[in-house]
Amino acid sequence: MFGSKTKHKRTPAGTRTLPAAVVRRPGLRGWRGRGQGEAVYVTAADEWRGTSVQVCGLWPFVGGSGTPIVGVPIGVHTDTGAPFGGDPISWFMHGMINNPSMFVLGLPHYGKSTLVRHIVLGLAGRGINPLILGDLKPDYVDLIRALDGQVISLGPGRGHLNVLDPGEATGAAVRLLASAEEHRAKANRATDQEVAAQLLAAAVKAEKLAEQLMADSHNRRLNMITALITIVRNAKPSAHEESLIDRALHILDERLDRVPLIGDLIEVIKDAPNELRAIALDRGDMSRYLDATDQLRQSLYSLDGSGRFSDMFSQPTDQPMDLTKPVVFDLSGISDTQRDIQAASLLACWSTGFATVQVAHTLADAGLEPRRNYFVVMDELWRALRSGEGMVDRVDSLTRLNRTEGVGQAMITHTMSDLEALPTESERMKARGFVERSGMVVCGALPGGEMEKLNKAVTLSRAEQARLISWADPGSWTDVGGSRKRVRPGLGKFLFKVGGRPGVPVALKLTSVEESLHDTNKRWHDEGEN
Repeated sequence: MFGSKTKHKRTPAGTRTLPAAVVRRPGLRGWRGRGQGEAVYVTAADEWRGTSVQVCGLWPFVGGSGTPIVGVPIGVHTDTGAPFGGDPISWFMHGMINNPSMFVLGLPHYGKSTLVRHIVLGLAGRGINPLILGDLKPDYVDLIRALDGQVISLGPGRGHLNVLDPGEATGAAVRLLASAEEHRAKANRATDQEVAAQLLAAAVKAEKLAEQLMADSHNRRLNMITALITIVRNAKPSAHEESLIDRALHILDERLDRVPLIGDLIEVIKDAPNELRAIALDRGDMSRYLDATDQLRQSLYSLDGSGRFSDMFSQPTDQPMDLTKPVVFDLSGISDTQRDIQAASLLACWSTGFATVQVAHTLADAGLEPRRNYFVVMDELWRALRSGEGMVDRVDSLTRLNRTEGVGQAMITHTMSDLEALPTESERMKARGFVERSGMVVCGALPGGEMEKLNKAVTLSRAEQARLISWADPGSWTDVGGSRKRVRPGLGKFLFKVGGRPGVPVALKLTSVEESLHDTNKRWHDEGEN
């Protein structure tokens, strides 16, 4: 009560006891006060990771980590420092994602290619062959050479890739049919009916595989020719032109006992066989047929060494892919000003790569080759999508034809604006489907304007959006080694998203062996630098 005085207890003898003395103790950061030595920053305790055998005395642990460490070791959680590991193939095999694919988004020069190279190297160590189907900078050539892989150069005056070459499909079909005949012969000699039935079933399977293989090969060649014509014209061919090309390819396969070239395709159309004249609806009038095929022949001439593509697609393939080792298509000889040639080359490499993988898996299904796993990298996706009308459908059909198991896939572009810049809403929806269908989506530094577009394909919380935007901050300027360099907060940092689950923010960590393989600015170094 106001005005009352504190009363002290009196002892039986009438004496008073004094209050106990207050003992001063330092806080968690030391003595508080001016000049008392209070610590402003407390260093976090060192964290170590080991197996239960190595640190068995500490088992069970009092705390755990929520970050997965399955697959290629990537780095550490940016907030907790916990180790993180993952890749699309390992996560798919452990049931963590529905399909072995990843889509990588991020601004240039923030480490997208370095992350993918790191994953490529880790998977190669597990025996999974990387296939880099188009390297424009180049970002992957040094890595593939270090892995003792195959480097295939492509470009005007630098190499040739025949888009009408069925590759190994023809030889594989012959092997499958020979295997079917062998199974039938054994079935005829078998005395056990059950064994004979099994052999006949194996023969039927081999024949069906051969038929499917040739059908897929035909579809890929048709898709590739129509895609190149789309790039040449900046408009897709008409329906009757696609039908003409389709029938002409069948005629070529029947007539020739060698691999056809674009020049052979032109000659078939010029010969005007009855099958093509019927498709052209010439009604017996040759002039109507010529009018119907003039534009098609002009487009094909531009691919046959007479246009800007030179003869890179019209001559026999220089180096067939060797799927027993890592492979990269080096497209760095194509200038950035030749966007249409870059897009056409990427499509040709993707088509060739998927076709060759299809052959390898078909032979493995028939027991004629050992089973191999592959990790396919499709970089600079935006260049192909923007190269002409209908290119989204072409890319979509290429990837959807890859129905084989044991193949991981990475698609890489800068931002969702690359996909939203397509002319029609239908194409934009199909392009967003590339992201939506991916098993995991990896986001690097992104500007704030991308968040609304990205949320259409991937659910991001406000905190996750703020993190990605903060990583895109240009950062401060600091004097490092006597030169002004920017310290970018988002360099080498990525958010791994799977469906609607919270994303895992990770800082990429490289080994000393990798550092020399991840230098993409070699031309900016002085000649005397090591």
